[in-house]
Amino acid sequence: MLQEKIESLGIHVHLSKATNQILGEKAITGMEFGEYDKIDVEMLVISAGIKPRDELAKTCDLEMGTRGGIIVNHQMQTSDPNIYAIGEVALLNNMIYGLVAPGYDMAEVAVNQILGNTEKVMPTEIDMSTKLKLIGVDVASYGEPFMPVEKGYSIIYENKTKNLYKRINVSHDGKKLLGGILVGDASDYNMFHQIYLNGLPIPEAAEELIIGSRGEGGSTFGSVLDIPDVAQVCSCESVTKGDICNSIKEGECSNFASVVTKTKATTGCGGCKPMVTDLVNETLKSLGKTVKITLCEHFNFNRQELYDLIKINKVKDYEEALNLFGEGDGCEICKPALASIFASITMETANKQVTIQDTNDRFLANIQRNGTYSVVPRIAGGEITPDKLIVIGQVAKEFDLYTKITGGQRIDLFGAQLHQLPLIWKQLIDAGFESGHAYGKSLRTVKSCVGSTWCRYGMHESVTFAIEIENRYKGLRSPHKLKGGVSGCIRECAEARGKDFGLIAVEGGWNLYVCGNGGATPKHALLFAEKLDDATAIKYLDRFLMFYIRTAGPLVRTATWLEKLEGGLDYLKQVIIEDSLGIADELEREMDGLVDKYECEWKQAIEDPNMTKRFKHFVNSDDTDDNLVFVPMRDQKMPRPW
Repeated sequence: MLQEKIESLGIHVHLSKATNQILGEKAITGMEFGEYDKIDVEMLVISAGIKPRDELAKTCDLEMGTRGGIIVNHQMQTSDPNIYAIGEVALLNNMIYGLVAPGYDMAEVAVNQILGNTEKVMPTEIDMSTKLKLIGVDVASYGEPFMPVEKGYSIIYENKTKNLYKRINVSHDGKKLLGGILVGDASDYNMFHQIYLNGLPIPEAAEELIIGSRGEGGSTFGSVLDIPDVAQVCSCESVTKGDICNSIKEGECSNFASVVTKTKATTGCGGCKPMVTDLVNETLKSLGKTVKITLCEHFNFNRQELYDLIKINKVKDYEEALNLFGEGDGCEICKPALASIFASITMETANKQVTIQDTNDRFLANIQRNGTYSVVPRIAGGEITPDKLIVIGQVAKEFDLYTKITGGQRIDLFGAQLHQLPLIWKQLIDAGFESGHAYGKSLRTVKSCVGSTWCRYGMHESVTFAIEIENRYKGLRSPHKLKGGVSGCIRECAEARGKDFGLIAVEGGWNLYVCGNGGATPKHALLFAEKLDDATAIKYLDRFLMFYIRTAGPLVRTATWLEKLEGGLDYLKQVIIEDSLGIADELEREMDGLVDKYECEWKQAIEDPNMTKRFKHFVNSDDTDDNLVFVPMRDQKMPRPW
């Protein structure tokens, strides 16, 4: 999977190659692996791991390893018992350990030995767990990454469409986590590592660690406070869970910032920040203190509070909100968050308050790896006429765009330069297309199967209903992107249970599912209500989406929101179906108001010359950016080694 990811960047990967010779007289011209196996290269960079800086040791007649490094025992003593060596110069177990955590352990052992505590020695097996980025890809391993069959078995989740690979290695009795590998998403690394190090219990169905619970939602882990106090949370600064929690319990610290100042946790690589945050919050809660989660340093409120303040006070723009409720000049966190709040309250488009939008919303297109932009017209429910298909083909040919039919039943066009966007959209809008909001934290698509009109298994007309739902919620801004699905029968061809909301046709109506999503941590949507008619399904969706928009934090998907919602799915049913808070009518009115105010952002942009001005490479010139060279994705596909 890593090889495919690297090759997608235009880098060839050659595996299992033994170099016979480097070709060239005065300069390198190529490499030869076999008589008929050669490659042309002009530069060779050799990355051969860590080279110990052991020059001084060689002058002291210390025992050295064959390939360098000072040989040490498990007390970290060299061949001279009065000299100790630690870190990447020390050859322990005939190995150089290129990680910071073993280096700290070595230092602790050496200090204890020097001070006379001879019982403190290095363990026989060194923990090589680590998390890093490889050319932009999150990778991590912990414990025993490759599981010998005599020790246990492996459970693997692989999703090549999203470049995800997760492996957990479990003991034969299914009670211990022995190690694993994460590629593409390493967000669970800290918890997995602590479970492995401390022998914490794992779910009876061990696969729930990587695919999530298939019950009523909620985390598969216990409380973060279940980790032993001696567990090392921050390996860079050697900070334990006890150090963090006790700094709060003893009254020295009262929030995340003060804990960081005192313990130095998170100040190294920063990989432990999520766990440190959870420990701080859970410790404060255990002491009966209110945990205040604020948007950023400029607003001492969370998103839900700011939503209410802006709505009640009828705040018109970001500057007014900052003057009334904030301080400073704002940042890249609070500006897009407030832009989303304004849009969620008034349905204003991303063309308003342009200076606080992120890059994608500012230019109404997703910026791609090579600096070009994507164009994604809305194709509600996946239904499209031949005439519209022809227009998309004509536009793609005229502007030399790469076309891709997506899993959301749309046609994406890639490779547009900034100045071309209004020209492309003018043609698409003239043909009856609208913005697909693929760039926004808003409704993206409502996927459908072909329904009862065509399919002999179809129980209801899913296409028409999917189109109605997508057109109802198009342009709806929310804390994160939203996706829906409508399946005409329980065969589930629209994959409705992999969406933030989904409807599946059954005898007697629609079953409604909520709070599923794909992404880094896929979650199945959960059954919310059964056998609904069309009107009731829409009513519950109106309430559900507005309640999510009001209460979720910035960039929080519906699945994560539900996990953190006190009372979980049962509470959500009480609010939405039973109207336990007495706000159902208000939620419906708010949604009706937003639906009535919809405008196509791209139609606005191409009809207003002042808006169109921002789609230029340079402020004071109509010149294009000649440094941008678009390489079609078809040409980036690399031949397989076989």
